[in-house]
Amino acid sequence: MLRIGHGYDVHRLAENRKLILGGIEIPHTSGLLGHSDADVLLHAIMDAMLGALALGDIGHLFPDNDDSFKDADSSGLLEKVCGICREKGYIVGNIDSTVIAQSPRLAPYILQMREKISDVCGCGLSDVSVKATTEERLGFTGEKLGISAHSVVLMKKIK
Repeated sequence: MLRIGHGYDVHRLAENRKLILGGIEIPHTSGLLGHSDADVLLHAIMDAMLGALALGDIGHLFPDNDDSFKDADSSGLLEKVCGICREKGYIVGNIDSTVIAQSPRLAPYILQMREKISDVCGCGLSDVSVKATTEERLGFTGEKLGISAHSVVLMKKIK
């Protein structure tokens, strides 16, 4: 049995924050503002996984009013989501994601992001696609106010 989920996340850019995308730190003048490390890519992937199994979203599992998730490493949260999915009898079939950011240029970091995601999810590198695009200086991402990500995940039944 196969199930498909879609995830979306967005966070505002802010000074004095590290920019974490796909579980890796990317050199930049600002980072994403959020309760956790605000990794929009991993957040979109987690929401897609949870959505595929009709398990809600990460806000339900890791609420922003719970101090135990303050500045949380989203890679660790993704690991927990993968564990929940395995308990329900599902693993990642494949992941296809797009990060929307005017800057920084993400192409040099795509392979590292894919490697990190495949390691955490326990799937092959060829099962993880990460793409990056701009919005041609339009909207909040184009004006460098924030970064967003979309993800589609195929979950496969194992039990």
